[in-house]
Amino acid sequence: MFVSTAYAQTAAPAAGGDMIVQFLPLILIFVVFYFLLIRPQQKKMKEHKAMLSAIRRGDRVVTGGGIIGVVTKVGADDEVSVEIAENVRVRCLRSTINLVLAKTEPANGKPGDTAAPEEAKTEDAPAAGGVLGKLLGRK
Repeated sequence: MFVSTAYAQTAAPAAGGDMIVQFLPLILIFVVFYFLLIRPQQKKMKEHKAMLSAIRRGDRVVTGGGIIGVVTKVGADDEVSVEIAENVRVRCLRSTINLVLAKTEPANGKPGDTAAPEEAKTEDAPAAGGVLGKLLGRK
């Protein structure tokens, strides 16, 4: 005869380890994507948000359109006034600022106080060289 007898096989029992082996490549791909793409992007967004919240009057900024200017007024809401040329001011949203080029120095003490920051040092504060300067014998 031309047809041989076919015997049915019983199905293999479903093992839990077999399921993990099947999903292991997908899990590894997700972990790699998290550490190479998602996490750095979240860190960058967090730094940008902190930069935007720290914008003050006098800072040089670059807007989303590439316009470089000096912040003249920071509103309570999401609005910032930027001077892009002499007597030319534009209002823009805080979120459209891409980069802060130069930060202004914070005021030390009272407005009438003209004491230099070096004069405010105490005797036991380390010199400008710090610990490394002391190790190298600098004063």
